Amino acid sequence: MFRRTAPVPTRRWQARPDPMRPSRTGFTLIELLVVIAVIAVLVSLLLPAVQQAREAARRSQCQNNLKQIGLALHNYHDRRNVLPPGYVSSRPEAFPSGDHESLDPLTWDAAPGWGWAALILPELDQANAADVTTRGGPLWQEDYAEVVSLQVPSFLCPSSSGPAGPFQCVDEAGKPLRKNGREITLGRSHYVASHGQEECWGDCSGPGGTFEGSPVGGNVARVADGPFFRNSDTRFATVRDGLTNTVFCGEHASSLSDKTWVGVVPGAFVHPSVHTPDNAAETAAVLTLVHSGPAAGERDVLGNPIIHPPNFPALHVGQMVADHPGGGNLLLGDGSVRFWSETARKEVFAALSSIAEGEVFDER
Repeated sequence: MFRRTAPVPTRRWQARPDPMRPSRTGFTLIELLVVIAVIAVLVSLLLPAVQQAREAARRSQCQNNLKQIGLALHNYHDRRNVLPPGYVSSRPEAFPSGDHESLDPLTWDAAPGWGWAALILPELDQANAADVTTRGGPLWQEDYAEVVSLQVPSFLCPSSSGPAGPFQCVDEAGKPLRKNGREITLGRSHYVASHGQEECWGDCSGPGGTFEGSPVGGNVARVADGPFFRNSDTRFATVRDGLTNTVFCGEHASSLSDKTWVGVVPGAFVHPSVHTPDNAAETAAVLTLVHSGPAAGERDVLGNPIIHPPNFPALHVGQMVADHPGGGNLLLGDGSVRFWSETARKEVFAALSSIAEGEVFDER
């Protein structure tokens, strides 16, 4: 006799949780927002450091450019026993009266116009462009159009925030200037040479120009007290203040005005892109030269003499200005490069800008 027994209940298999395996849970919205906020804070903390590192690299490149320019100036002087002129201009008697294409009746600027930077191109391994500057023709000659519009890397500061390409020469009204029936386009530069404390462009350098009551007669050397000016022939021996105590070159960012490595075009004007009560358009010499002040004919709106070191708020087109935070780079006569702080005494900068005034100054 068989006995019926109840069926044995079967147990369903259940996997035991693996203590070594994390459970799969998603982020809540609040957690996601917290993560995003933390990332944003970290980025905001890191961004200034990244920007500072980039600016340090740009400033280093700018300093290297000026060192190369300084070396080129020394090599030029070694070969010729003289520094290049600020720019080359034929004497007025070389041109017939009223020849406005060749001679500016206001400033007596004339052909060929090549500037100090164009004349050191051989020392900067720019042989092809340098060949043009030695042919003797005016820089606005049609055959030279391609060369004079070149952008030479050694003359470009990576920190400059203004226009980056070649620019057109303009007249006093800001309209394109024409020479021999054509407009002139020039390659840009962010570096300028020092005319000294005094300036002599515009009326001062022209046929009726006077300086402190004395006629200039077109001889800018009677006024300029720096190393570079029209037809200058400065030698190291004439820099009696000492090469280590004299500014040769500095920066001028295109965010303020256009500057060129090529030279000076008679009749051109340089207009500021930033307007203040003290600044205005200047004549062609400031395409490649600047000065420090105090200058005999330059006063602010209150009648006080002006000294404008790099980044001085007067923002004249005839001063040095840089887009580096806190100041700008200077090339001294001995070939060294120093950073000029905006907080430094402006009287010291004026003393460094002349070549033979014999100033005694305290750099503190």
